[in-house]
Amino acid sequence: MNQKVFVTRSSMPPYEEYIKAIKPLWINHQITNMGHYHQELEKRLKKYLDVSEISLMVNGHMALELAIQAFDFPEGSEVITTPFTFISTTHAIIRNHLKPVFCDVKLKDGTIDEDKIEELITDKTVAIIPVHVYGNSCNIDIIQEVANKYGLKVIYDAAHAFGVKYKGKGIGSYGNASIFSFHATKIFHTIEGGAVTFFERHMYEKLYNLKNFGIRGEELVTDIGANAKMNEFAAIMGLCNLNYIHTAVENRKKRYSLYMENLIGTKGVYFFDKNKDATSNYAYFPIVIEDTYGMNRDELYTCLKKNGIYSRKYFYPLTADQACFGNKYKDVKLECARKLANRILVIPLYEDLEIETMWKIIEIIQCGGVKKCLKIK
Repeated sequence: MNQKVFVTRSSMPPYEEYIKAIKPLWINHQITNMGHYHQELEKRLKKYLDVSEISLMVNGHMALELAIQAFDFPEGSEVITTPFTFISTTHAIIRNHLKPVFCDVKLKDGTIDEDKIEELITDKTVAIIPVHVYGNSCNIDIIQEVANKYGLKVIYDAAHAFGVKYKGKGIGSYGNASIFSFHATKIFHTIEGGAVTFFERHMYEKLYNLKNFGIRGEELVTDIGANAKMNEFAAIMGLCNLNYIHTAVENRKKRYSLYMENLIGTKGVYFFDKNKDATSNYAYFPIVIEDTYGMNRDELYTCLKKNGIYSRKYFYPLTADQACFGNKYKDVKLECARKLANRILVIPLYEDLEIETMWKIIEIIQCGGVKKCLKIK
C-alpha cells in the first residue's frame, strides 16, 4: 500500500457549505465571545445529546479541567479515576491541585471496575471521574449508588461517547457533569472544541465565568477565570458537521460490522463487551491480542505499519505509568489495566474508510496469527 492509512480521519462537511456558512463573519466581524453561531450550536447540541444544560469550550481538556474546578473541591482532595484513558483525564485532576486515586478496570470492556471503587474511598475523597472508554458506557447505576452512599460528585469523561444513549437517555445527562471532546479526530468535531453537560442551571453561570475571565460586564469582573471560549469558526464547523452526523454514524456502523463479521473467529483476538443498556457511536475499533495469537501486540502493530496501516496502542502506557510521574504509582495494583495496556490495539475506523483497505487490514490480522508478517500488495 502506497497511501498511509491512519487510525482515524477527520469528518469534513462539503467545502462549499462551510465556506457559505462562514461568509457572514466577514460582514459582522464577530468571531468570538459567545456569538450567534456559538449559541446556535449549544441549542442544537443540547437537543442532539439529550441533556438539560451544556456549555461549549475551546477543547475537551479545558472542558474537564473547568468542570472539576466548578465544584470548588478543597485543595489536596482525592478523586477516584481510571488509569486506562488519555493523559488529559489525569492532568485535569492534578492541575486542579487534587490527587488522582487510580482504580483498576475491567478486562471485558476497559471501563472502571465499579466493584473496586468503594474500597478506595477515604475521608478525603470528593469525586469519581470514570471514562466511557471508546464510547463503551461505564456501569452508571452502580457508580451512582456508590457516589450517593458517600456524598461524592461524579464527573464523566465522555470524550469518546458523543451521541451515545444509556437506558434511552443521553449519556451526558448522568452524574453531576459530563465532558465531551470535539477534537478533529472525534466522530463529531468543531476542528478543536469540547463541552460540559450538566443539569444544575447555576453550573452554567459558573462555567461561563471560568471560561471567560469572570467578565460579566464592560467594567465588571466577578470571578477569576481562564479563556476557554469556542470561537465562531469552530462553532460553524460543528453546525455543518451536525448535519451529517447520522450518516457518519451509519457509515461507521457498516464498517464496524464488516470488521466484526470477519475477525470475530480469529484465534487470539478478542473484543470488548458492549453494555446492553447503551447504544454505540462506533467511534473506535479496539482489539485485544492474547498470548494464543501468533505474535504479540507490538509485532502486529509493526506488521500493519509496514503495510502502511497506522494503528494505535490506545492507551499505552497507562497514564499512571507515564514518564511525567516517574515511578510514583508503580506499586498501585492495576493488574487488569496494565494487562490491557500491553495488549490493546485500535485499528482504523472512520466513515469513508475504503472497503478495499479494510479487507487488507482484515487479511493481515487473520494471517498474523500463523505468519510473522505479511506484505500486502
